Amino acid sequence: QVQFVESGGGLVQPGGSLRLSCIVSGSMFDITRIPFGSWRMGWYRQTPGKQRELVAGTAGGGSTVYADSVKGRFTISRDNAKNTVYLQMNSLKPDDTATYYCNLNPSSPAYWGQGTPVTVST
Repeated sequence: QVQFVESGGGLVQPGGSLRLSCIVSGSMFDITRIPFGSWRMGWYRQTPGKQRELVAGTAGGGSTVYADSVKGRFTISRDNAKNTVYLQMNSLKPDDTATYYCNLNPSSPAYWGQGTPVTVST
């Protein structure tokens, strides 16, 4: 069984930084015959009453995409040897407060995890 497990969230002051991690446990290769390094991965966030939105995405070839609201502040990266995707978040703003999730990009309902909450506040 494949699981996406997020961690690294917390409470941070405006202007601060956090680094989120997402470990994919289980073997995607066993299911898809495609290695983890080739999967398109994404970080998403959701606040109460709003739809989940894609914040950042990374393809197997290293290309990245970002929501306009986080460009220049967030960086997505991955360590394929560890089946892990990271989200470095700098210059955090109160509007970044949300629960953050990782998933495939486009997302799959089967792989939503518990998420990791991020609160940006004084």
